[in-house]
Amino acid sequence: MCRTLFNRRLHQCLEVIITRTRIGKTWTRIPMESKMVAKTSREDNRPEIPVLKFHKYGSASHLANTCTKKTKINEAQVIEEAQCTEEKGKSDLDYAVSEDTPVEDYPIENITAFFEDARMCKTKPARGKGHTTGASCITSSLMNNTEAKVNLDTGTFFNCVGKDYLQTVLPGWKNPLLPIEGVKFSSASNNMYPLGILDTNLVFPHPAGSVRMKTEIVVMDNCTFQHIILGNDYLNIYGIDINNHKDRYFTIGENKR
Repeated sequence: MCRTLFNRRLHQCLEVIITRTRIGKTWTRIPMESKMVAKTSREDNRPEIPVLKFHKYGSASHLANTCTKKTKINEAQVIEEAQCTEEKGKSDLDYAVSEDTPVEDYPIENITAFFEDARMCKTKPARGKGHTTGASCITSSLMNNTEAKVNLDTGTFFNCVGKDYLQTVLPGWKNPLLPIEGVKFSSASNNMYPLGILDTNLVFPHPAGSVRMKTEIVVMDNCTFQHIILGNDYLNIYGIDINNHKDRYFTIGENKR
């Protein structure tokens, strides 16, 4: 009797254990729908950028902003236009040549409060007589074996001569004139009217050996001065220096003749 009761209770306990632990039973896991949303990167949301191609050549590696052929084409067009302009022989632009253009070697803003008085190399002239101490830069030269006066004028930047004075030095000056077009000349407030360019030689005499200079001089219609003006363009070309220390003189070239 006791043995049977014990076995029954033991059997019940084993059933409880088996039921709770599910020993000997197999089960299949039912997949649950994932609640996680797949993350999308920002790169995937970006719109697709089309590959740029140069429409002239259709190459993906040849872009318009890096095109060198375009620059060469533009340069070729500019060169062709310049050549066409030279072939015409006439310029559409008028170049104004004036003596009133200032040249500032040192900016006026850089002047400081410190000043040093300039030293005089000669005796100071009497008050009101300073204008009488100047000396002329007119020298003698030869043009076509005829004596001609030449003014070495550093304030004028082109060579010029009046037709009346040129007639006394070179009577046949009208024939060899070179044409001049598209250029306007002025001196102070007066306009100067060019007739042409005289291509000639000027010979400056010197005891150690004369110096011959090939020059181009603009012949003016309304100039009344009785000399040839040699401007600072040719003064720079031939290295002519005008010295005012003690006695006034000028030198030509590197050998200072």
